[in-house]
Amino acid sequence: MWIEKPEGFTFKPGQYCTIGAEGIERAYSIASAPHEDRIELFIELVPYEEGGHLTPLLYALNVGDKLSIRPRAKGIFTFNPNFKNHLLVSTVTGVVPYISYLRDYLHKGLHRDESGHHFYVLEGASYHDEFGYDDELTRLAAEHPDLVSFIPTVSRPNEARNNGWKGETGRVNAIVEAQVERLGLKQDDTLIYACGHPGMIEDVKARLIPKGYAVDEERFWKED
Repeated sequence: MWIEKPEGFTFKPGQYCTIGAEGIERAYSIASAPHEDRIELFIELVPYEEGGHLTPLLYALNVGDKLSIRPRAKGIFTFNPNFKNHLLVSTVTGVVPYISYLRDYLHKGLHRDESGHHFYVLEGASYHDEFGYDDELTRLAAEHPDLVSFIPTVSRPNEARNNGWKGETGRVNAIVEAQVERLGLKQDDTLIYACGHPGMIEDVKARLIPKGYAVDEERFWKED
């Protein structure tokens, strides 16, 4: 969804905003970059009977409807330029802050300097149709192969809903070590970012921190 940006509202790529309707508020990471005119959010519907309180209200909104937004963005899950390689691990909506990183990085033209940064986006989902930004990430990887690599994986490859899938298979946390080795990522110049399901994050940390990798994290919880 897209929200009109309030006057004076600023944020850093990777931060989140808190929005609300009918007195219910939740925090959502921002997908858009700071230079964009609107705030873009990727919100997964959680039905009321499954514990969703705000998302059913948001999905019922029409163009021009109003909602609340707190005046300041928050969060410290931001891009760290001190590392050369950035492995961005996510589950479904956890990819959102990475989209903001990439849009901002490209807008600023940082890919044209001598930094040598590379973003490896490793995104997991149960089904291939749950990847919200796969078209954009595929395009960016094709247009900027020296900057962006996109590696999506599905955890239920044998189900009919994934018929025709030709990409990686397995839970994203289960394949992360193999991808680190395949990509040749070293401990001294690589930062691992993990965003999404708390269980995924804990497993990524358990696999990679003992091997000497630095891991930054942002947890997404379902509504309650």
